[in-house]
Amino acid sequence: MAQVATETGLLAYFEAIRLALKEEMELDPAVFLMGEDVRFSIFGPTKDLHLEVGEDRVLDTPITESGFVGAAIGAALTGMRPVVEIMFADFLTVCMDQIINQAAKVRFMTGGQVKVPMVIRAPGGFLTSSAAQHSQSLEAIFMHIPGLKICVPSNPVDAKGLLKSAIRDDDPVLFFEHKALYYASDQVPMDPQFTVPLGKAAVLREGSDVTVFAVSGMVSTSVSAAKSLERDGISVELIDPRTLAPLDTRTLLDSVRKTGRLVTVEEGCLTAGVGAEISAIVTGEAWDSLKGPVVRVAAKDQPVPFSPCLEAACAPSMKSIMAAVRECAAVG
Repeated sequence: MAQVATETGLLAYFEAIRLALKEEMELDPAVFLMGEDVRFSIFGPTKDLHLEVGEDRVLDTPITESGFVGAAIGAALTGMRPVVEIMFADFLTVCMDQIINQAAKVRFMTGGQVKVPMVIRAPGGFLTSSAAQHSQSLEAIFMHIPGLKICVPSNPVDAKGLLKSAIRDDDPVLFFEHKALYYASDQVPMDPQFTVPLGKAAVLREGSDVTVFAVSGMVSTSVSAAKSLERDGISVELIDPRTLAPLDTRTLLDSVRKTGRLVTVEEGCLTAGVGAEISAIVTGEAWDSLKGPVVRVAAKDQPVPFSPCLEAACAPSMKSIMAAVRECAAVG
């Protein structure tokens, strides 16, 4: 469970991330930040952070993801705890060898003699007219790789608590931040020791008719959909996984066994997405509880268009979530 903290402050999502980074740097001299333009910070979390924690703790790098991610792995192997920022999650594809063949495997290949305690922060998801190379949600690709942990915070509280847990973890963690959430605000615990554990989902709404498993930026949209559906007499139980690896299957299965129905919601593409894995887990382990097929809501299987109207048609929406829940609720 998250540690109890009495004092809170109203922070935006990006401010909660900034606070987590600042606190962890102050608590542990081994923590440092590196990435492209991190001192300027296009989305805000690391802007001018070097003025508070020191010039040598926030390092601007050349535009070479494979180079600075590789350098971070080397630093982690020698006892440091690097936090690497990839400017857009789409650019993770530039350093796939470093992440998949090195960071994820070194601890295993050395029989546990070395650790790779590093975090890779990556802003992803739809944001108006960001187009095909700046709008992707790639979480499902990395779920396929043993040795990686994956965080998908959907609110400022979890953004702070999960990032602090990720920095303290001894394995490589991919920390996906949704671009459209950066200015969402909430009361965030100010305790420097506040954390949210990896591998524990949150049940945001309890319900009896349909379980909705929503990821990252789709959580707030699913909350709105659930409230609207409640007025129509459909009771939605909403689960925010918070981390996709480790995945809290117990909370998921307990919910599905109660409702008998499941809708998954994500911004990644439909084919081979997060929802496909969640569907496989549920149909494999809770088949007898299901009253009908799992329904998946996701982005269209195509590159994200630049045109605002085409982008909207490609993305999952409150309307598509509500339609999926109604379809699911009508079965059984």
